[in-house]
Amino acid sequence: MKIVRVQYTTRPEFAAVNKENISRIVKELRELNHPGIKYSAYMLPDGKTFMHFDQFENEVAHEFLTRLESFKKFAAELSASKPEAEPKLELPVLVASTEGFWG
Repeated sequence: MKIVRVQYTTRPEFAAVNKENISRIVKELRELNHPGIKYSAYMLPDGKTFMHFDQFENEVAHEFLTRLESFKKFAAELSASKPEAEPKLELPVLVASTEGFWG
């Protein structure tokens, strides 16, 4: 299993666009129903800081996400928007969970 946590802060005027782009990723993932991807995104109370928390069965599932057209659009537009705080990627390791996971 691979876990990815990413946090960044957009400019206030880009936050709504970023939410729409994230919604497109979720829509595409739901349509594709990939069994090895659990994807979630959150907005912090400041209204412009986002945190993504994704769980993948393996690296192949992670690569599947990054190849989606909706994800490519999201990433390109986020980068072009010049975020206030650039995305910080972390790879936490699961210790325990009430959630069932792969293998």
